[in-house]
Amino acid sequence: MLCGACVLAVSLYSTQILNGNAYVAKADKQYVKPAVTLFDRGTIFMQSKDDTNVSAATVYQGYLIFMNPTLVISGDQAYQVLSQYIKLDKADFLRRAAKAGDHYEELAHHVTADTAQTISSLGITGIGVTKETWRSYPAGNMSAQTIGLIGQTGSGLNVEGHYGLEKTYEDILTRPNIGTSANMFAEIFSGLGQTVGGGEKDKGNIVTTLEPTVNSFLEKTLEQTVSTWHPDEIGGVIMDPQTGEIVAAISLPSFDPNDTSKLKNVSLLSNPLVENVYEMGSIMKPLTMSVGLDTGAVMPDSTYDDTGTMKLNGKTIANYDGKARGVIPMQQILSQSLNVGAATVALKSGAAAMYKYFSSFGLGQKSGVDLPNEATGLVGNLKSGKDIDVATASYGQGLAVSPLQMIRALAVLPSGGYLVEPHLVKEIDYEDGTSKIISPVKQGPVLKKQTVEDVTTMLVTVVDKALKQGAIKRDHYSVAAKTGTAQIADHVRGGYYSDRYLHSFFGYFPAYDPKFIVFLYQVWPKGAEYASATLTDPFDAITGFLINYYNITPDR
Repeated sequence: MLCGACVLAVSLYSTQILNGNAYVAKADKQYVKPAVTLFDRGTIFMQSKDDTNVSAATVYQGYLIFMNPTLVISGDQAYQVLSQYIKLDKADFLRRAAKAGDHYEELAHHVTADTAQTISSLGITGIGVTKETWRSYPAGNMSAQTIGLIGQTGSGLNVEGHYGLEKTYEDILTRPNIGTSANMFAEIFSGLGQTVGGGEKDKGNIVTTLEPTVNSFLEKTLEQTVSTWHPDEIGGVIMDPQTGEIVAAISLPSFDPNDTSKLKNVSLLSNPLVENVYEMGSIMKPLTMSVGLDTGAVMPDSTYDDTGTMKLNGKTIANYDGKARGVIPMQQILSQSLNVGAATVALKSGAAAMYKYFSSFGLGQKSGVDLPNEATGLVGNLKSGKDIDVATASYGQGLAVSPLQMIRALAVLPSGGYLVEPHLVKEIDYEDGTSKIISPVKQGPVLKKQTVEDVTTMLVTVVDKALKQGAIKRDHYSVAAKTGTAQIADHVRGGYYSDRYLHSFFGYFPAYDPKFIVFLYQVWPKGAEYASATLTDPFDAITGFLINYYNITPDR
């Protein structure tokens, strides 16, 4: 009996698993009912500022209307009846109904129960109705790369998260299938690994830190920026610098996760906010200034002789306009965004200190954000010890990091000198009724309190007096901000493009009791060389919106 059982098991394994796909294909040609797997899955929520959960990804149940052309008696009559209940193209329907030897054509998905019941009761020969489930993303394109996407497993029997939060929290969101046309032995074998490995992990729903209204505003602001400057790519992140909670995360171009059939470029499924790295430009200068002040290499009232250019290791670096400013104070390095000034501070601090501090800011490391495929960044130049590499790194060239790593590093200023871990999920609600609150992760401090205050004061001065000549200064709110413009590397011919730039912008407010830090970037905007021209107004609009939406108390 044992030998017989073993032979039977091996035979079933061969039939259902090794050759299962071939037999399913044959079966679908013989029967009018398709092989449909009904799946279930946990919900992903956004949470509004009043703690109301809004669905960002959920499972709906409905019905599929299908046709077996070999059984249809009159295509024209079938069309006349069906078109009263579902949307059909007559020419296309008649063409498919006339296919010789075709046993299966799908006519309509996501049909309501009432409509499906009516069609079923008509008893049209060759027309069938079956249940189906599908993943719905109510927000559509908004934060699509962050929320993620599901897809079928290799066996085709189940679905699993392939991108974004869907993938990161697969163990929490996955559920046993509601029902399937697959043979029960296939189910046994496909689940054998889980059985041997132990019991199922806790299942539940996840509540994200993403606020739907804020995400919507950020998306619209970035879309308006795209229509004006036509960048190849644009993105933005809004984060609470005290907790690391990401309130909004948008990357454009995006895609509609509800209909990927129109997706022409699969690279849009990846998330540039965590998977791509960029040379960020002058938004590195506040961090360089922090190193100089924290080590005592310079003081807030120190001066230096700005010569306009500087030759290091046989190479020349220069201010954006190549002009010398003479003896000027530290403030002007940030107010005028002077490369020679940033290099001077970095060289006075020393290569070892620059590498130590930039590492403590998380640059060149994964941020820890709960998204898959995070890049680590490229900061190897800081290890070389060469003056030229230290100098270029001081103003954001020669090292590349992801947008999430950049905002994490910059957040050491509004967080009071601490390094926070960005995260997107604040709560897991398990099916057994229990919940797990995700606690913020902080390291440090990595900067002295006085250093943070001094750099913040300098960045407030940038907004009040230098940025657009003080045009975005707010009378009742202190805002700290800095722009960045970086040359884009030419990976074909080497060096950098002479006419292509990455623009970046970051700011936090209220400056001395920050509620939010905002980071924006765009790759190769057309028609403007500097970020101050393309991203100042979007940042100002976002700042005004957040102040009003959250009713933030004035600080001056």
